[in-house]
Amino acid sequence: MEKDKKILATPKVRKFARELGANVSDIQGTERKGRITEYDVKKYITNQLSAESAKPSKKIKSEFNHSEFGEVEIKDIPRVKKIAAPHLVNSWTTIPHVTHHDEADITEMEEFRNSITDTFTGEKKKISPLAFIIKALVGALKLFPTFNSSIDDIENGKIVIKKYFHIGIAVDTPHGLMVPKMRNANNKNINNINNEIRIISEKCRNLKIDKKEFFGGSMTVTSLGGIGGSFFTPIINYPEVAILGVGRSSKKQILFNGEFQARVMLPLSLSYDHRIIDGAEAAKFCNEIKENLGKNFAYKLAV
Repeated sequence: MEKDKKILATPKVRKFARELGANVSDIQGTERKGRITEYDVKKYITNQLSAESAKPSKKIKSEFNHSEFGEVEIKDIPRVKKIAAPHLVNSWTTIPHVTHHDEADITEMEEFRNSITDTFTGEKKKISPLAFIIKALVGALKLFPTFNSSIDDIENGKIVIKKYFHIGIAVDTPHGLMVPKMRNANNKNINNINNEIRIISEKCRNLKIDKKEFFGGSMTVTSLGGIGGSFFTPIINYPEVAILGVGRSSKKQILFNGEFQARVMLPLSLSYDHRIIDGAEAAKFCNEIKENLGKNFAYKLAV
């Protein structure tokens, strides 16, 4: 009888497989000597889901009758969430996600943002921090074009580098999360971007947005600043290869110019496709965003 082949997988990968209900002995590893990675686990799960979806559909009975344990209520899942669910599953199981966390010092940017007034009326203008973030992101995309790409043929080593800058904006609505695109963000100043954020958001909340506006993006920004929270792991909006998550800014005591000062720090969570972007490139990309939001560049971004 042939001796069973040794399964090469780290404890972390084994745990990941168990959590997804997979047996590592059924998974083909793609690394050296057949070592199994998280990507292999995700690929296996994706193939299993595809095989199941090809079978004739049948009603799946719940494991528990929850009403036996107390009062329950059955509610419909919002239509937008039902439509988005398969896309999210595909993104998570197809793309090997890695998330880079960092903080940007936006002290001077916030001072400048809060000092902006209308040229004619002299009244204070309400400019969203997201407008500055989008401008900063576009600047970074120009220097790191891999982040503005999509995988065309991974087996033959082909990616599509986009020459346009259409930024996806995650909009929270009563109907569910929507991600319309701001077209040609590189040609817009802070005022233009701020106004378009408002218009796009209103269209989504009123279900007046055209379906074509959800396609053809460069990269997506999702912000929790108005709600709260710091770092998280945003899911990449396939077929894009990266997404920038933004938390709520807060004052922190940090070492600045040789002394501890209270500075306004903005949490950044950059998820990227590890098939074509490595950790060093992600760190450099995030550093560029930080520079574009920092004290030496905040005023230039407003132009």
